[in-house]
Amino acid sequence: MITIRPSHERGSGDYGWLAAKYTFSFADYQDPAHMGFRALRVINEDWVKPGMGFKTHGHSDMEIVTYVLSGAIAHKDSLGNGSTIRPGDVQRMSAGTGILHSEFNPSDTEPEHHLQIWLLPERTGLMPGYEQKTFPIAEQTDHLHLIASRDARLGSVTIHQDADIYACRLSPGGRVSSALAPGRHAWIQAARGAVEVNGVTLRAGDGAAISDEDEIDIRSRDGGEFLLFDLA
Repeated sequence: MITIRPSHERGSGDYGWLAAKYTFSFADYQDPAHMGFRALRVINEDWVKPGMGFKTHGHSDMEIVTYVLSGAIAHKDSLGNGSTIRPGDVQRMSAGTGILHSEFNPSDTEPEHHLQIWLLPERTGLMPGYEQKTFPIAEQTDHLHLIASRDARLGSVTIHQDADIYACRLSPGGRVSSALAPGRHAWIQAARGAVEVNGVTLRAGDGAAISDEDEIDIRSRDGGEFLLFDLA
Protein backbone atom coordinates (compact mmCIF):
# COMPACT_ATOMS: atom_id res chain seq x y z
CA MET A 1 0.00 0.00 0.00
CA ILE A 2 1.32 3.41 -1.00
CA THR A 3 -0.20 6.60 0.38
CA ILE A 4 0.94 9.78 -1.35
CA ARG A 5 1.51 13.05 0.49
CA PRO A 6 1.39 15.54 -2.42
CA SER A 7 3.72 18.50 -2.30
CA HIS A 8 0.92 21.03 -2.77
CA GLU A 9 -0.91 19.71 0.32
CA ARG A 10 2.04 20.33 2.65
CA GLY A 11 1.93 23.10 5.20
CA SER A 12 3.94 26.21 4.45
CA GLY A 13 5.57 29.20 6.07
CA ASP A 14 6.94 32.41 4.59
CA TYR A 15 9.04 34.43 7.02
CA GLY A 16 10.73 36.74 4.54
CA TRP A 17 14.21 35.33 5.08
CA LEU A 18 12.89 31.73 5.04
CA ALA A 19 10.38 29.87 2.89
CA ALA A 20 9.39 26.46 4.23
CA LYS A 21 7.23 23.48 3.34
CA TYR A 22 6.12 21.10 6.09
CA THR A 23 5.33 17.46 5.29
CA PHE A 24 4.12 16.93 8.85
CA SER A 25 2.72 19.28 11.50
CA PHE A 26 5.29 21.85 12.56
CA ALA A 27 5.30 25.35 14.09
CA ASP A 28 2.07 27.16 13.18
CA TYR A 29 1.03 24.40 10.78
CA GLN A 30 -0.90 21.80 12.75
CA ASP A 31 -2.89 19.00 11.12
CA PRO A 32 -3.92 16.00 13.28
CA ALA A 33 -4.00 13.85 10.14
CA HIS A 34 -0.29 14.52 9.49
CA MET A 35 1.67 14.24 12.73
CA GLY A 36 4.41 12.00 11.34
CA PHE A 37 4.89 8.45 10.11
CA ARG A 38 6.22 5.77 12.45
CA ALA A 39 9.32 7.31 14.14
CA LEU A 40 9.56 9.98 11.43
CA ARG A 41 8.23 13.19 12.95
CA VAL A 42 9.40 16.08 10.71
CA ILE A 43 10.42 16.61 7.09
CA ASN A 44 10.85 20.32 6.48
CA GLU A 45 12.00 21.66 3.13
CA ASP A 46 13.64 25.05 3.73
CA TRP A 47 14.91 27.79 1.42
CA VAL A 48 17.12 30.28 3.30
CA LYS A 49 17.98 33.66 1.79
CA PRO A 50 21.64 34.79 1.52
CA GLY A 51 23.13 35.95 4.81
CA MET A 52 20.11 34.84 6.82
CA GLY A 53 19.34 31.91 9.07
CA PHE A 54 18.03 30.41 12.28
CA LYS A 55 19.23 32.19 15.40
CA THR A 56 20.35 30.17 18.43
CA HIS A 57 17.51 27.99 19.63
CA GLY A 58 17.11 24.77 21.58
CA HIS A 59 15.94 21.19 21.02
CA SER A 60 15.61 18.12 23.20
CA ASP A 61 14.83 14.42 22.74
CA MET A 62 14.98 14.39 18.96
CA GLU A 63 17.28 12.95 16.30
CA ILE A 64 17.83 15.71 13.70
CA VAL A 65 19.30 15.03 10.25
CA THR A 66 20.14 17.83 7.80
CA TYR A 67 20.53 17.11 4.09
CA VAL A 68 21.58 20.03 1.87
CA LEU A 69 20.28 20.19 -1.70
CA SER A 70 22.03 23.37 -2.84
CA GLY A 71 24.10 26.14 -1.33
CA ALA A 72 25.59 25.76 2.15
CA ILE A 73 24.48 26.12 5.75
CA ALA A 74 26.81 27.03 8.63
CA HIS A 75 26.19 25.30 11.96
CA LYS A 76 27.24 26.19 15.52
CA ASP A 77 26.08 24.52 18.72
CA SER A 78 26.46 24.48 22.48
CA LEU A 79 28.72 21.41 22.31
CA GLY A 80 31.37 23.55 20.62
CA ASN A 81 30.82 22.23 17.09
CA GLY A 82 31.11 24.52 14.12
CA SER A 83 30.88 23.37 10.53
CA THR A 84 29.51 24.10 7.08
CA ILE A 85 27.18 21.61 5.41
CA ARG A 86 27.10 21.34 1.61
CA PRO A 87 25.52 18.98 -0.94
CA GLY A 88 26.88 15.50 -0.29
CA ASP A 89 27.22 16.17 3.45
CA VAL A 90 24.91 14.73 6.09
CA GLN A 91 24.68 16.15 9.58
CA ARG A 92 23.19 14.30 12.55
CA MET A 93 22.47 16.06 15.80
CA SER A 94 21.11 14.14 18.78
CA ALA A 95 19.34 16.73 20.90
CA GLY A 96 18.97 14.37 23.86
CA THR A 97 18.79 16.14 27.20
CA GLY A 98 19.15 19.50 25.43
CA ILE A 99 21.25 21.32 22.87
CA LEU A 100 21.39 24.87 21.52
CA HIS A 101 22.36 25.56 17.91
CA SER A 102 22.18 28.06 15.08
CA GLU A 103 22.14 27.66 11.31
CA PHE A 104 22.98 30.42 8.82
CA ASN A 105 23.46 30.73 5.09
CA PRO A 106 27.03 32.07 4.88
CA SER A 107 26.71 33.27 1.28
CA ASP A 108 26.04 36.91 0.45
CA THR A 109 24.54 36.03 -2.92
CA GLU A 110 23.35 32.41 -3.11
CA PRO A 111 20.19 31.02 -1.48
CA GLU A 112 20.42 27.75 0.43
CA HIS A 113 18.02 24.78 0.11
CA HIS A 114 17.86 21.82 2.49
CA LEU A 115 15.73 19.12 4.04
CA GLN A 116 15.67 18.90 7.81
CA ILE A 117 14.43 15.62 9.23
CA TRP A 118 13.46 14.81 12.80
CA LEU A 119 13.03 11.30 14.15
CA LEU A 120 11.84 10.38 17.60
CA PRO A 121 14.71 8.73 19.51
CA GLU A 122 14.40 5.17 20.79
CA ARG A 123 14.54 6.57 24.33
CA THR A 124 14.54 9.96 25.97
CA GLY A 125 17.34 11.46 28.04
CA LEU A 126 20.22 10.59 25.70
CA MET A 127 23.46 12.52 25.84
CA PRO A 128 23.50 15.24 23.18
CA GLY A 129 25.74 14.44 20.22
CA TYR A 130 26.85 15.66 16.81
CA GLU A 131 28.20 14.00 13.68
CA GLN A 132 28.82 15.08 10.11
CA LYS A 133 30.05 13.04 7.18
CA THR A 134 30.52 13.50 3.44
CA PHE A 135 29.02 10.99 1.02
CA PRO A 136 30.37 11.50 -2.51
CA ILE A 137 27.55 12.31 -4.89
CA ALA A 138 28.91 9.78 -7.41
CA GLU A 139 28.27 7.02 -4.86
CA GLN A 140 24.62 8.05 -4.61
CA THR A 141 24.03 7.91 -8.37
CA ASP A 142 21.79 4.97 -9.36
CA HIS A 143 22.53 3.45 -5.95
CA LEU A 144 20.70 3.50 -2.63
CA HIS A 145 23.47 4.90 -0.47
CA LEU A 146 23.04 4.43 3.29
CA ILE A 147 23.60 7.78 5.00
CA ALA A 148 22.14 7.16 8.48
CA SER A 149 21.45 4.06 10.55
CA ARG A 150 21.16 2.80 14.10
CA ASP A 151 24.42 0.85 13.92
CA ALA A 152 26.50 3.25 11.76
CA ARG A 153 27.13 0.49 9.25
CA LEU A 154 28.78 1.20 5.92
CA GLY A 155 30.10 4.46 7.31
CA SER A 156 26.69 6.05 7.84
CA VAL A 157 25.99 8.54 10.61
CA THR A 158 24.42 7.11 13.77
CA ILE A 159 20.79 7.76 14.65
CA HIS A 160 19.31 6.52 17.90
CA GLN A 161 16.31 4.83 16.34
CA ASP A 162 15.57 1.64 14.41
CA ALA A 163 15.67 3.37 11.04
CA ASP A 164 17.82 3.43 7.92
CA ILE A 165 18.01 6.47 5.65
CA TYR A 166 19.19 6.16 2.06
CA ALA A 167 20.00 8.90 -0.45
CA CYS A 168 19.85 8.35 -4.20
CA ARG A 169 20.16 10.32 -7.43
CA LEU A 170 18.79 8.56 -10.46
CA SER A 171 20.17 9.28 -13.89
CA PRO A 172 17.65 9.42 -16.75
CA GLY A 173 16.48 5.83 -17.15
CA GLY A 174 18.04 4.79 -13.83
CA ARG A 175 16.40 2.27 -11.51
CA VAL A 176 16.96 0.97 -7.97
CA SER A 177 15.01 -1.37 -5.72
CA SER A 178 14.90 -2.29 -2.04
CA ALA A 179 13.29 -5.19 -0.22
CA LEU A 180 10.96 -4.27 2.62
CA ALA A 181 11.14 -6.84 5.41
CA PRO A 182 7.92 -8.11 7.03
CA GLY A 183 6.67 -5.64 9.61
CA ARG A 184 8.81 -2.81 8.22
CA HIS A 185 7.52 0.40 6.67
CA ALA A 186 9.04 3.00 4.38
CA TRP A 187 8.75 6.65 3.51
CA ILE A 188 10.13 8.12 0.31
CA GLN A 189 10.65 11.86 -0.09
CA ALA A 190 11.20 13.17 -3.59
CA ALA A 191 13.65 16.07 -3.51
CA ARG A 192 14.20 16.89 -7.19
CA GLY A 193 12.95 15.67 -10.54
CA ALA A 194 10.44 12.85 -10.71
CA VAL A 195 10.51 9.15 -9.84
CA GLU A 196 8.09 6.27 -10.20
CA VAL A 197 7.63 4.19 -7.04
CA ASN A 198 5.92 0.82 -7.60
CA GLY A 199 4.13 2.41 -10.53
CA VAL A 200 3.17 5.64 -8.71
CA THR A 201 4.77 8.91 -9.85
CA LEU A 202 6.28 11.26 -7.26
CA ARG A 203 7.51 14.71 -8.18
CA ALA A 204 9.74 17.08 -6.23
CA GLY A 205 8.25 17.73 -2.80
CA ASP A 206 5.94 14.71 -2.87
CA GLY A 207 6.26 12.06 -0.19
CA ALA A 208 4.76 8.61 0.18
CA ALA A 209 4.16 6.18 3.03
CA ILE A 210 4.72 2.55 2.06
CA SER A 211 3.45 -0.45 4.04
CA ASP A 212 2.65 -4.09 3.24
CA GLU A 213 4.88 -4.15 0.17
CA ASP A 214 7.58 -6.79 -0.31
CA GLU A 215 9.74 -4.64 -2.55
CA ILE A 216 10.11 -0.99 -3.43
CA ASP A 217 10.93 -0.42 -7.10
CA ILE A 218 12.03 3.12 -7.94
CA ARG A 219 12.53 4.29 -11.51
CA SER A 220 13.63 7.62 -12.91
CA ARG A 221 11.13 9.66 -14.87
CA ASP A 222 13.47 12.48 -15.85
CA GLY A 223 16.29 12.06 -13.37
CA GLY A 224 15.38 12.39 -9.72
CA GLU A 225 16.85 12.76 -6.24
CA PHE A 226 15.14 11.29 -3.20
CA LEU A 227 15.53 10.01 0.34
CA LEU A 228 14.23 6.59 1.37
CA PHE A 229 13.48 5.80 5.02
CA ASP A 230 13.23 2.16 6.17
CA LEU A 231 11.34 2.26 9.47
CA ALA A 232 10.23 -0.15 12.19
